[in-house]
Amino acid sequence: MELALNLDSTIATPLHRQLYEQIHSRILSGQLSRGQRLPASRTLAHSLQVSRATVTLSYDQLISEGYLETRPGAGTFVAAQLPETLLQVVAPAPQENTPHLPINLSYYGQRIAQASPWENQPAAQYSFRYGHPSLALFPLHLWKKLVNQEMTANSHWMDYSTDPQGYGPLRDAIAQYLTRSRAVNCQPEQIVMTHGTQQALQLVTQLFINPEEAIALENPGYLGAQRIFRSHAAQLQPVPVDDDGIIVEALTNLSPIPKLVYVTPSHQFPTGALLSLARRLQLLDWAQRSGSLIIEDDYDGEYRYSSRPIPALQGLRRNAPVIYLGTFAKVMFPGLHLGYVVVPQNLVQTFAQARWLSDRHCSLLDQAVLTRFITEGHLERHLRRMRICYDRRRQALVNALQANFGEAVDILGDSAGLHLVARLNLRLFDEDIIHRAAQVGVYVSSLQVHNLQPCQGDFILGYTEVNETQIATGIQRWATALQMQ
Repeated sequence: MELALNLDSTIATPLHRQLYEQIHSRILSGQLSRGQRLPASRTLAHSLQVSRATVTLSYDQLISEGYLETRPGAGTFVAAQLPETLLQVVAPAPQENTPHLPINLSYYGQRIAQASPWENQPAAQYSFRYGHPSLALFPLHLWKKLVNQEMTANSHWMDYSTDPQGYGPLRDAIAQYLTRSRAVNCQPEQIVMTHGTQQALQLVTQLFINPEEAIALENPGYLGAQRIFRSHAAQLQPVPVDDDGIIVEALTNLSPIPKLVYVTPSHQFPTGALLSLARRLQLLDWAQRSGSLIIEDDYDGEYRYSSRPIPALQGLRRNAPVIYLGTFAKVMFPGLHLGYVVVPQNLVQTFAQARWLSDRHCSLLDQAVLTRFITEGHLERHLRRMRICYDRRRQALVNALQANFGEAVDILGDSAGLHLVARLNLRLFDEDIIHRAAQVGVYVSSLQVHNLQPCQGDFILGYTEVNETQIATGIQRWATALQMQ
C-alpha cells in the first residue's frame, strides 16, 4: 500500500518528526486501522523521496510508544492493541456560528436535489417485485466459462475501447438478432452501446431537449423516464392509454407539439397493453406530419405468451422517425449493465460523441462475452427456456388472483412481459393494501407512482422470481390479509 503524506523540508520541524506526527494522527483518527499493514521503510522512503533513515527513525519511535508493531517476515503494522489513551480521543468542540460553505448548484443540480429519492424494495418472503428476471435460472456456469475463455485469449479487454459506439462484433450480433427476432430495420453502424435504458434516455434527452420543451409520454408510464425528463426541465405532456396502447388522437390536441414522444409499444409499461398495428401506423403518420421524434423503449418485447409478436415500431417503415432502445437487463441479468440504442443514420455520429463524453465505453470483456453468448445461440436458447418458465408462473398468478379475489379483481396486461396489473375493486387505499400484505410477508407495489394523475386500486405484480407454489401461497396470504376469505 501507499501512504499519501505531505512532508515539508522548508520548515523547522525535522522530516522524521513530521512523518511521526502524520502517522500518529492517522492512527488516532482511525484512518489507519488496527492491524493495518504499513509500507516497508525502503518503499515509503522512495515514495516520499526521503532517506530510509528518516522513515526508520519515525517507525522506531511509533513502535516504542506502542502505536506500531513488527511481525518477523511480514512487516510493520498498526498495533492490534492500542494504548488506552488512544481510545479516549476527545473530539474538538465544534465552533459556534461556523458558516456553511456556499453550494451553488446548476439548475440541473437543483432539480436533482429537489427530486424524491429512489426507494429500495423491502425484502419479503413472497416478493412480487417487477422488472427483474429470474437470476437463479440464468446459465451462470456457461457464462463463467465464456468469461474465462475471453480473459485468457488476450488482454485487449483491459484497455480502452477504440470505438465510441461499442464493440464492433457485438453490434454486428445485435443487428442480426434484432432483424431476425424484432424486425428492426438497422445496420451495425446504427447501434450505439450504452449501460442500459436509463443512460440511453439520458443521452436522448440531453441531445434533443432544451428547458421547457415538450415531451409526450404514456400515462401511466415508466417513472424512470419521467424523472429523467423532469431533470432536464422538460414540459411533460401525459397521453392516456387504453387496451390498444397510447391513444394517438390525443397527441393531435397537444400544444405545443411535443419534440419527443416516449412509448413502450410492445408491452406498455405498466399496464401491459400492446400497441395495435393500426395505432402503430397512425403514430408513425402523426410523427412524420408533426416533425416529432419517437422513442421506442422495447424493454421486454421478447416475452409474449398468447400471440405472435408484432414487429417493432422502428421496423414498420424505412427511415421511420424512431430511436429504438433495447436492454439485456430483462433477457439476461441487470448486473451485465449493457443496453443499446438504434439511431437514424444521420444521428449516429452525434450519439457516438455524446456516448463517449458520458463515460467513454462499456466493459470490453462483458461485450466480448455477450457477443459469443449471442452468436453461439445461447441467448435464444435461454429465451426459449425462460418463456416456458415465465408462462407457467404467469398463468399460476392469474389463477391464484382469480381463485382468491374472484370478481373483486380485473387482470390487465398478462399476455406479455414480466409482470401484470391486478386492479382490485376494494374499499381500501393502496397504502393500506400494501401494508397489510407486508404484515404477512408479501411484497406488492402500487401502480400510482407511475401515474401523473392520482389513481387507486392498481397493483403491479411481477412473477419471474417466484415459483408456482410460492405464487399460490403468497396471493392466498395477501387475500386473507385483506379479508377476502
